[in-house]
Amino acid sequence: MDYKMKLTQEQQDILNGSKGETMAKIMKTLVLYGDAFEATEMVPVTSEKGHLVTSFGLKVMKPVHELMQKLIDEGAISAQKFSVDPKPLDPNVPSDFLKNFVFNKFMYSVQDMYDVQLEKLGLIDKKSYTCTCYMDEVGNKPNKGEILSWAESSAVNYANSVLGARCNRNSGIIELFGSIVGFVPYFGLLTDEGRKATWKITVKTTKKPEAQILGSAIGMKVLEDVPYIEGMNEWLGTELTDDVCAYLKDFGAATASNGAVGLYHIAGLTPEAVELGDSLLADGYKEYVIDDAELQRVQDNYPVMWKDKNAKPELCFVGCPHLSLAQLNEWTDNVAAGLKKNGLKKVSVPTVFTCAPGVKEAFEKTEGAKKLAATGVVLSYICPLMYMNNPLAKKMAVITNSNKLRTYTTARYYRSEQILDIITKEVK
Repeated sequence: MDYKMKLTQEQQDILNGSKGETMAKIMKTLVLYGDAFEATEMVPVTSEKGHLVTSFGLKVMKPVHELMQKLIDEGAISAQKFSVDPKPLDPNVPSDFLKNFVFNKFMYSVQDMYDVQLEKLGLIDKKSYTCTCYMDEVGNKPNKGEILSWAESSAVNYANSVLGARCNRNSGIIELFGSIVGFVPYFGLLTDEGRKATWKITVKTTKKPEAQILGSAIGMKVLEDVPYIEGMNEWLGTELTDDVCAYLKDFGAATASNGAVGLYHIAGLTPEAVELGDSLLADGYKEYVIDDAELQRVQDNYPVMWKDKNAKPELCFVGCPHLSLAQLNEWTDNVAAGLKKNGLKKVSVPTVFTCAPGVKEAFEKTEGAKKLAATGVVLSYICPLMYMNNPLAKKMAVITNSNKLRTYTTARYYRSEQILDIITKEVK
């Protein structure tokens, strides 16, 4: 078969079977993938670690589990250790007998088996289940310019935009293949041209815009294109502090889920925008101005998927993507203060804060852990999205401040200050 892209002798040898039939098939898959996107060549994966999006042992994903076992049996394990998206189950998260029965017997019945497969393939450790692998407490933060083979949309978005690494929005399994063989097709967001912005976004709000709504507005407007955003220095400054990075994590996740943004530039803040300025704007770029009214319009048009739109909230999720340690501390202080102000001791809606196992471990060593536990909030490493995939959970009146969770499930979106108000007051 003729391939469009240029291969090195090493890559051609692998394709011809120098490392066995299985590695040849992996290379062929990547080459065909690259050809589909008109890649010019295959380039080495240069990051120290990888990341997988497929963390869930769904019974219906039998072909994936069979593939994983074949890779293990053939010794085609990842050339780099990897982290993986959050687990779908946590016994500490509010549930009931029927939901647990569906989870354990029908949906995630092979989770334990799949966890073993992940360990054999190259999982870093048991604490590496998170969508925010780039957190310091997790230890999978790529450097500027490094080539990655990832698929998790919010992690790819963050790595490209905030860290200046280079990664396409790959699919699950393709990401693993790139980590196994050590090469990925060179196209799209790996190239200088592909990282140029085709949209100029001007933010003209009278106050700091909610990260989730701003990201949603931009994602729905530009879709998969790259935006260059001006007008944010007043609200974010020009340094990538912990608070700013947490804001960009949530903002980016909304652009990636409400659209398909894999990279954004913020003037005077993100690495490439600081280095290259508005020369990142491609010829013929489009423009979009966002003000207070536009943000309100966007939020007002979110559909409410509940059967009873006036139902009392039954569950609240905060942390999709997973919370940073700084966010966890801030939410803990705010919930405690809100309860005290309203004369309550416990949150009025069952509430789950989610974070990476490493972040959870760090937080539990602080006084904040006791403070949060006293409010009745559950701290978990779970993936809220996977929890909501249960057909019984879909019928629940779940609230969230995550635009990603709102987009992919029946959860109802509220701004962070609205969520805080709801869970710290008596539900009427």
